[in-house]
Amino acid sequence: MFKNYSEFLKDFDTILEVLFNNQKKYIKCKKGCANCCKKGDYPLSQIEFAYITDAFIKLPPEIKQIVQKNIRELFVKKSKCKEERFEHQCPFLINNECCVYENRGIICRTFGVCYYDDKEKYVRLPDCVYDGLNYSEFFDKKENILKIKDVPMVNLRIDSVLNSELAQKYNVLCGEIRPMLDWIYSE
Repeated sequence: MFKNYSEFLKDFDTILEVLFNNQKKYIKCKKGCANCCKKGDYPLSQIEFAYITDAFIKLPPEIKQIVQKNIRELFVKKSKCKEERFEHQCPFLINNECCVYENRGIICRTFGVCYYDDKEKYVRLPDCVYDGLNYSEFFDKKENILKIKDVPMVNLRIDSVLNSELAQKYNVLCGEIRPMLDWIYSE
């Protein structure tokens, strides 16, 4: 079922590896950091959600129980949230590690590197820049300006990636894109 999507991800991860290597002087990502997993709404396409669900099904029962508990707690918090956008910790984050890492979404794969968003016409920075992490040494918070010249001129927005020539090469049909919790439970 996921053959084409898995092949697409291999090629996409190769592209990301080059981008991350080219930007490594600005990036402080390391195993266990997980800042990117602690606040977001984690947009996923239908294929990504199915891919993550496939990984979840294969988890050991004790890990599944933790994820299910995390999800239940998030729905309680979401029901009390007054904001239009509900940002939360990813339910698959356990002890600062992703329990479905190999099957993680595009948003998770691209987090950490800056890129030029050609639809919105600006440079997108990872939120951790404000925590003194990626790109922070080259970012002027007061002026909201990134002081580097080698911003990757590739658009890593989830919709752009899943409608790219690479996705078309593998005939990836992404389906609708929604926040993760909307896939898990829709009213």
